[in-house]
Amino acid sequence: MSAEGSSTTGTANGRTTIAEIAAKIGVSVPSVSKVLNGRSDVAPATRLKIEKALQEHNYQRHSKQTGTSSSPLVELVFHELDSAWSIEIIRGVESAARRNGLAVVLSDLGGRHSPEQRWMDEVLARRPLGVILVLSTLTAEQRRQFDTRGIRYVVLDTDGEPPADVLAVGSNNWYGGLSATRHLLSLGHRRIAMISGPEDVLCSRARVDGYRAAHAEAGIPLLEDAIRWGDFSVAGGFENGTAILSRPDRPTAIFAGSDMQALGVLRAARELDIDVPRELSVVGYDDLPLAAWVGPSLTTVNQPLTDMAETAVRMVVDIARGTDPRPRSVELATQLVVRESTGPAPAPAV
Repeated sequence: MSAEGSSTTGTANGRTTIAEIAAKIGVSVPSVSKVLNGRSDVAPATRLKIEKALQEHNYQRHSKQTGTSSSPLVELVFHELDSAWSIEIIRGVESAARRNGLAVVLSDLGGRHSPEQRWMDEVLARRPLGVILVLSTLTAEQRRQFDTRGIRYVVLDTDGEPPADVLAVGSNNWYGGLSATRHLLSLGHRRIAMISGPEDVLCSRARVDGYRAAHAEAGIPLLEDAIRWGDFSVAGGFENGTAILSRPDRPTAIFAGSDMQALGVLRAARELDIDVPRELSVVGYDDLPLAAWVGPSLTTVNQPLTDMAETAVRMVVDIARGTDPRPRSVELATQLVVRESTGPAPAPAV
């Protein structure tokens, strides 16, 4: 008898059983059980038929069923694991997981924003307590697969607008962009460029919107071709910073959409013999620990990455304990941290 043996015959509490699903689509109960358990030894056509039937019958596994309890694991999934930014999130997730007696499994999607089915099969086989997806998301079919198995999931710093029923944790990126630009405007800067992250990522667009809003609020037009879309990396910040600072109408300030990009801008300024902050002010985003140690120390927007990560774990644990998190979408506050990389706008050349 399979692990679902106690619920494979008849209908329990009005719920369709896997035996009934197997009978209706003409497959064996063990085949349905294998698909539910993430086993790979099921023919693709049979798997597709079973997944469709599970969806049509709104089948959901319940942890009270014999043998279906979750493993004490949290799956932490990054679209790309490549910077100190990721380390802060890992630190927050591991801290919260440890307090709740959970271990963490780390995955990197290699730059993709949705996981491949092979990864899904591995996770389904592990049966984690929950999954936290960073700058990535699940397709509708993948969400159904997790729902069917009773696997909880939370999106952290989502790459796009998540569906209303998906738990999400982020920060107020729009206000972060607004406060960074307000700071530069208050110092007298009127030629402010911005290097953001990828244009198809929600937090990048929100920071740009805040940057634009600060200019509109002050009644100051944007510098022509002021916004460049990047990739949050040091190399991207250096490349875009070099291009911006080589312009004839060179800006007096640059707002970078990440601290890593800001480091690239500082390097570009050094190579072009531009003094920071006397000739150029630079603002970053995230407030990574290294921001306080570079020279000059970096003015930046504090994004509470570890708090965001801990909140995501707490939401997963709450669902596992039968508590429905409210609100389902959490947006934490950002705060400007002023250091040495910003100063008054230089006097116009006579």
